[in-house]
Amino acid sequence: MRAQQTRIDVLANNLANATTTGFKRSRAEFEDLIYQNLRRAGTQAIQAAGTRTATGIQVGTGSRLISVAKEFKQGAFERTDNDLDLAIEGDGFFRLQLQGGQFGYTRAGTFHRDVNGNMVTPQGYILDPPVTVPQDVVRLFVSVNGVVEGQVPGQTTAQNLGTIELSRFSNPEGLEAAGENLYVETEASGPAISGQPGLTSLGLVRQGFLEQSNVDVVRELVTLIQSQRAYEINAQAIQTADAMLQVAGNLKR
Repeated sequence: MRAQQTRIDVLANNLANATTTGFKRSRAEFEDLIYQNLRRAGTQAIQAAGTRTATGIQVGTGSRLISVAKEFKQGAFERTDNDLDLAIEGDGFFRLQLQGGQFGYTRAGTFHRDVNGNMVTPQGYILDPPVTVPQDVVRLFVSVNGVVEGQVPGQTTAQNLGTIELSRFSNPEGLEAAGENLYVETEASGPAISGQPGLTSLGLVRQGFLEQSNVDVVRELVTLIQSQRAYEINAQAIQTADAMLQVAGNLKR
């Protein structure tokens, strides 16, 4: 019952973030517990001398949670036509400057300009390496390789403002979700491998698009119903076992 409750909690979080930009669904993974070996396979058969049993008698003791893994499958793209909305097509994360000199990584490319012209997330985290957009820039262009250029009134050619880098990990499932659409590096994820989009197996940057959550609402609802029914059946099994023990306890009366 605890295992199914955890699974329902994970599914509820997936459904709550079905419209969260760049969100990656989680999957609860379980394992069966130790078995009671009432008879091992291959033991001497009682009914027929000189033969051995082909199967044993094992009774399981339940299941337990072993991990909650993220599925980094590509989400659908939503067209916004906003110059500062960026989506990653393929592998990679945007790298952000956090407090204390740490870095955070995100797939949510909803950027804005702060008072200093820096490209920042809605929470105020600065894109790393920083890209500063002057106040007189009226149009921003971001190539698929991350090159950022700005159109200034009175100039025929766009001004180069910098290059957006992406980061990838050998084991992205080892990243730690920190909330605010952020992931942080861990020993399990391995160090970040950063570079220009389109190079070293990194994805491409698509301007004017946002990557949507990869949560399939129908799939989550079906799995939620399955987990709810499994929880109810497990509860019924406990009630049945209790009733059987009560009958056995009353036999001496």
